[in-house]
Amino acid sequence: MKKELLKIEDLHVSAENKEILKGINLKINKGEIHVIMGPNGSGKTTTANAILNNPAYIKQSGKIMFESEDITNLSTDEIARKGIFMSFQLPEEIPGVSVTNFLKYAKNKITGEPVKIFAFKEELKKYMEELNMNSKNMERSLNVGFSGGEKKKNEILQMLVLNPKLAILDETDSGLDVDAIKTVSKGIQMFKNENNAVLIITHNTKILNSLKVDYVHVLVDGKIIKTGSQELAEEIEENGYSQYK
Repeated sequence: MKKELLKIEDLHVSAENKEILKGINLKINKGEIHVIMGPNGSGKTTTANAILNNPAYIKQSGKIMFESEDITNLSTDEIARKGIFMSFQLPEEIPGVSVTNFLKYAKNKITGEPVKIFAFKEELKKYMEELNMNSKNMERSLNVGFSGGEKKKNEILQMLVLNPKLAILDETDSGLDVDAIKTVSKGIQMFKNENNAVLIITHNTKILNSLKVDYVHVLVDGKIIKTGSQELAEEIEENGYSQYK
């Protein structure tokens, strides 16, 4: 029997005095990959930010449970320490902070344990080789001067190193070429196991070609209006979202 990891109940969220989510319900069990698809402005990114309690998004009502604990009003830092990771659509650049030092600091904050730097660097090198990344990037400032593909691979590297219980990938495939998308998919496969889960937010199906997805949810105008198997994503690729408007 699969164990419930995340449960969203009748969630209403607004931003800039406009209601965006209008009653989201979603349940994710350990061992599953879920996909939220929808047209631009439907509330996909808002859903991700609401889970992490980004203060720019105001919860009007509803509840978010994580491993049977109410995390609706916890701070973003507390939620991250519980084991939720989010990759960003537009990763931030941090001048003067190397990739290694950023990840070392993040891992220490999440685990509360000191990081042994030599073993940690070896772990980084191993993951970077798997993701076809230049190991010299370890010492570069985080995302500074990185191409779009390098930034997105760096997000997947962070996911592998931090090893969360739930990874939320917000349009990680956006703007990537075919080879980069395959690398991102490979990283997801490396991460995924029976004790964690992945929530992929996207508006196209390319990233799903190399993945076995358990559920696809169609989000339109702030509501999940249909849930199905991977075939639902293929149907959307062929026919678009017009049928749901």
